[in-house]
Formats: sequence, C-alpha cells, structure tokens
Amino acid sequence: MCKVANTWGLSDALDSWRGLRHPLWCMNTYIRPVDSISRQAVQAPVRVKYCLYARKSTESEERQVLSIDSQIKEMLQLADREGLEVVELKRESHSAKETGTRPVFNEIVEELRAGKYNGILTWAPDRISRNAGDLGKIVDLMDAGGLQEIRTYSQSFRNNPNEKFLLMILGSQAKLENDNRGVNVKRGLRTRCEMGLRPGVAPTGYFNEKLAEKKCHAVIDPVRAPIIKQMFEKVANDKWSGRKVHHWLKFDLNFKSKGNKNLSLGNIYIILQNPFYYGTFEYPEKSGNWYEGKHEPLITKELYDAVQAQLKRDHIVRSDIKEFAFTKLMTCGSCQSGVTADEKFKKLKDGTSNRYVYYGCTRHKDKACKNGYVREEELITQMVKIMDEVDFNKIAMREKFEAEVERLRKFQHSFLHTKDTKPEKDIDLCAYAKYILKDGSLTEKRELLLCIKSKLTLTNGVLTLEK
Repeated sequence: MCKVANTWGLSDALDSWRGLRHPLWCMNTYIRPVDSISRQAVQAPVRVKYCLYARKSTESEERQVLSIDSQIKEMLQLADREGLEVVELKRESHSAKETGTRPVFNEIVEELRAGKYNGILTWAPDRISRNAGDLGKIVDLMDAGGLQEIRTYSQSFRNNPNEKFLLMILGSQAKLENDNRGVNVKRGLRTRCEMGLRPGVAPTGYFNEKLAEKKCHAVIDPVRAPIIKQMFEKVANDKWSGRKVHHWLKFDLNFKSKGNKNLSLGNIYIILQNPFYYGTFEYPEKSGNWYEGKHEPLITKELYDAVQAQLKRDHIVRSDIKEFAFTKLMTCGSCQSGVTADEKFKKLKDGTSNRYVYYGCTRHKDKACKNGYVREEELITQMVKIMDEVDFNKIAMREKFEAEVERLRKFQHSFLHTKDTKPEKDIDLCAYAKYILKDGSLTEKRELLLCIKSKLTLTNGVLTLEK
C-alpha cells in the first residue's frame, strides 16, 4: 500500500512552481526534510555583458564571409532585438589559422580573465577560432567561469557540457576545413609547376597572363625584357659590376619596374641570379624541386653561367683595401651621398715618391655630382679650425685623455726614471682634439670624429659643421 507523504502541502507548492506533477511516494520512500528543500533555492541568473568581436581574414578563402562592417551591423541589430548588453566592440583583420597570432583576440582573452565582460557576441563560431590552441583558451575560460556565453547570429553556447562540446566540434570542423584547403592548394600549385607554370608574380621582364585558363603563365614584357637581357650581357661580356648596372639603369635609362620604381641594387642582384630567365625555376625556393618553365626564355644557359662567374668575382673580398681616416664620417653637401677617399703617388727626381690622399663625393645618389676634391692636409687644417665650435662628448673624450696621460706618466716613470707627477685637473679637450687630428693615429682620428654629435658636410672642398 502507498500513502500520501505528510509534507503534501509543501511538496505540492514546490512541484507546481517547477511545473511538475504531484509526487506520490510509497511508505519506503525517503521524505526530504523541509530545510533541505529550502537550501536548494534557485540562484539568480548571472548578468552577461558582451564584447562584440568582428573578424575577417584578408586571405582568399574568406571572400564569401561578411565584411567586418556588415558583421557589426547584423550583430548590433541582434543585440538590440534581444536586449543584449554590449559593453565593448572590437574588430580585427587577421587570419585565425595559427595560435596566438591575433593581437585583438589575445586582448579579448586577457579582458575576459580580468572580468571586464563575460560574454562574446560574434557572427559565427569560426570568427573566434580556426585552430585548436585559441579554441582551447575559450573553453578553459568557460570552465573557469570567466566566459558565460558565446552568442552568434544563429546559436548560443553557454557554460554547460553539451553546448561546450558543440562549440568544440564546430571549431574543429573549421580547423579541418583549413587543413584540407592547405593540402588542396599545395597540390594545385605542384600541378601548375609540373605544367611549367611558376606560381606567384612574374619577375621583372615578364607579365602574368590575365586569362583564367592560363593563370600563372608568364609572357614577355616588350618594354622591359630587352633591357633585362642587356643587363646579363653587360655583366657577362663587359664585366660590369652590379653597382655599375644600377647606375646605368637609374641615371642613363631611368628604368622603372612594373610598380613604377627604380630597381634597387639588391633587386638587380636577385634578377642576375634568377634562373627563370633561361627557362627553369625552383618552387618553393630552396626546396630543391626544379621545373622546366613553359615561358619563353630571355637568355641562354651559357650567358647565365657567365654572369654567375662574374658575380663571384664581383663579391671577392680584397685584402689590399685601403683604410682612410675620414671616410664614412662626412656627407656631400651637393647630393647628400657619402664621402670617400683615394690615394695618388707622384714620383720625384731622387727616385722616391710622395703620397697624396684626396676626399670627395662617392656619387652614390647622383652620378653626375660635380662636388670637388680636397687634399687630406687641407681637410685636417679645416677640421682644426672647426674644433673650437664643436660640442664634444666630454665624458668620452675626458676618459680617453686621462687614460693617455696616465699611460705617458707610467712610461716616463718606468723607462726615463722621471719623478712621478700627477696629471692636471683641468683638461683642455679642444687642444687634445687638435693634437689628435694633426699627430694621432688613423684609429684615434676616427674615434675623435665619432664623438662629434654634429654633422660634417663637404662642399667643393669646404668643410662645414651643421648644428
């Protein structure tokens, strides 16, 4: 037999509030005490404050995704329609393929941990993550209670096992799509290479074919290709250096790339070392995978090899390079190039010879610069006069001067047996600088000028100090 529990009235009220039927318990049914029921009162729901996060990658696979502005518009309308509290709005143009590479997403994670908000409002789950690392951070935040809900346009994911599991499935599906897409793209690029079509932008002297069925096919640029061929011929046959080719292209021809810019010296060497111009290419670079190109070669393999042999000679580090005291320390006043030096020898009647050093413009920025030359002795005379105007780095100069005085004092005491004397307290830095310029070593002269904070300019043999 069964009977109604003696707590019928209270149970009836609780069951009605919960929308349940009257419970009938048998005699052996455990009857819960009243105080245990009261302790199970329903907690008030947590107030969710949302951060609206809109993201779109610039990569081609996301072309069909709504733009960032469209995502924001749609999600703000959803928030207004459903009364969601949006306290922050963040946007980002970055791929979500790799973990930890999105600065705005990382900022959101830190602000969630700090409690600035506890919900994310976004267009779709794949806007948050397409990799396992970032997805794990989001799930960990849910487990810790820092993230209460992720709300998308068509779904919501709260902090409960089923919805977190669904979120992880959708995130893993986005990662799978990325991985498969990467495999497919690599397979497609490999197929194009086997067809003789080099992926990417065609090098200078070629154009990319615009027709879709001939994508990646390179055709000869009728304007630039003849000049590129001449570059190879001048290096191989006339033994030109890369720098001489650079001056020829910039000042004699005013040659421009497809981007309407002058070729830099580095780009010239890249062109001269690119086997694409004689018909082969390596893809990816430094992979060891070589292919025969379908494009028309500009040069022969023999010409290319001759250029490589000349470039090796061009990069030989010579042991007889001369060092001069004031090179790379002054600027040409006419074209703002650097100042270099050269030495000349004049034979005398007695069989000896005199050495003369001249300083002048390198003409790096202007091949036609007409700035004159000045002899080193005249340059030193002008520097000595300028020393009165120089604001020295006094600490560095004083330390060096004191070290020199101490070295001289020890020499006199040890070898000349003079009495030990103490150096003067007041140090005349200007007089010491003039002494270094006249009688110091090459290294000391360079160190002295490096201490000068102002800019030295040489114009038609006249040295000036720009403050």
